[in-house]
Amino acid sequence: MRTLRLTDGTEVPAIGQGTWHMGERPSETAREVAALQLGIELGMTLIDTAEMYAEGGAEKVVGKSLPGRRERVFLVSKVYPHNASRNGVAAACERSLRRLGTDRLDLYLLHWRGQYPLEETVEAFERLKAQGKILRWGVSNFDVDDMEALPRVDDCATNQVLYNPSERGIEFDLLPWCQARAMPVMAYCPVGEGGRLLRHPALLDVARRLGASPAQVALAWELRQPGVIAIPKAVEHEHLRANAAAAELSLSEEELAIIDTAFAPPARKQPLHMV
Repeated sequence: MRTLRLTDGTEVPAIGQGTWHMGERPSETAREVAALQLGIELGMTLIDTAEMYAEGGAEKVVGKSLPGRRERVFLVSKVYPHNASRNGVAAACERSLRRLGTDRLDLYLLHWRGQYPLEETVEAFERLKAQGKILRWGVSNFDVDDMEALPRVDDCATNQVLYNPSERGIEFDLLPWCQARAMPVMAYCPVGEGGRLLRHPALLDVARRLGASPAQVALAWELRQPGVIAIPKAVEHEHLRANAAAAELSLSEEELAIIDTAFAPPARKQPLHMV
């Protein structure tokens, strides 16, 4: 698995595992746990979750996947904005740690900017770092103006945002801003929400040319950018194996042009989209 470095030099896989919509149905728990464990074996050892996902249900699924594997996993979770007060962050983190069955998070993110001052949230993150309950902190769904307002921005490990061929507005300003600071960007919904990009003619065309899947094309397209980590969610074992293999796929100029024709690069500033 290809790796890249966080701002503190820690290496993480270029392709991790998302968990949005996991933990919603108890009947699926065993299947979801098995998927996460296979993903770890395939090198996708970064697992991203959040207290929002199934209101803690996804964290519980992740926790069931960790016994005997915790030291190999780079564990990411996110705090709700309405819990992002000085005391609320600490309480939310404790709940997440209990659900995950671990004593620490490798990375803790503010899910999106909310009502509490960023200074207050960052102060709470730094207190958790001092206590060893989180090793790093970052943000999600932050645009350039939000990043510029962020206290101690040099200590921010990542910004997790929506990024895929149909949602590429960050290429105009946010992605270059992060790249200039060697701050990785985590791309969520990298194959479109619910995988809707997988049926697009442009991705199907490129996939046929490469003998690959449309999901692999989308992931390779994102990873062409320096400092981008993709976090697709998959449960089917064949999809997990394909996702892991996408790290070795590269797109030619002709193939990139096909995608550009279907999804034009941004020519001006766009509002930051989120789902």
